[in-house]
Amino acid sequence: MHKDMEKQLRGYGLTTAQILYRMPDHPALLQTYIWQDYDLAPDFPEMRRFLKFWQEKLDGPLHSVRYIHRRLISATEWRSLKGEFILH
Repeated sequence: MHKDMEKQLRGYGLTTAQILYRMPDHPALLQTYIWQDYDLAPDFPEMRRFLKFWQEKLDGPLHSVRYIHRRLISATEWRSLKGEFILH
């Protein structure tokens, strides 16, 4: 099974974050970065890990982060079926 599908079946949803950060050489200017990954609400460990990396390793200081989260598969949308249709 594909890794992303496994995550979705374990409760992960798609998180998209719009990150505004200051340009290192021009702090008055803001730049946008879009980050997207599968993550677990409400704690968002993957996004927190990425933002920690950003603050520790990258030069552009964070201004703000806006995010949205959506579970793509929920318990009501997924069910295991056993059966087979044979045509011709």
